[in-house]
Amino acid sequence: MHRSRLGSVIIDCQTRDLETAASFWSKALGLPIRPRTKPEDVNYLGLETAPNDLHIEVQKVDHPSRVHIDIESDDIEAEVRRLEKLGAKRVARIQTWWVLEAPTGQRFCVVTPQRSAFATEANVWE
Repeated sequence: MHRSRLGSVIIDCQTRDLETAASFWSKALGLPIRPRTKPEDVNYLGLETAPNDLHIEVQKVDHPSRVHIDIESDDIEAEVRRLEKLGAKRVARIQTWWVLEAPTGQRFCVVTPQRSAFATEANVWE
């Protein structure tokens, strides 16, 4: 048994200036930029959301700009296998998460839990 749910919206920006990109999305969404907790994460800037709202992050990427979702899970490997049975394909393992591709071509990630109410609000899978 494991749990999963929609966890994040990631705004991928093909840019050299992540701060300007994050500033645009901060103002567009009315959410302040969250201070970096890991100085080495130079490709990511999070936006402040309420504790149990979706995690929103602006990410500097080399591929064309797009938006992707993250599915948070307490067992990443079990969730990836479940999604593979539905037709998803593994693309790449990055740090602690997997990038997958849906049968319709959208890329998304399976990540560790991001929000505090995960255990009580996530879907339970056998």
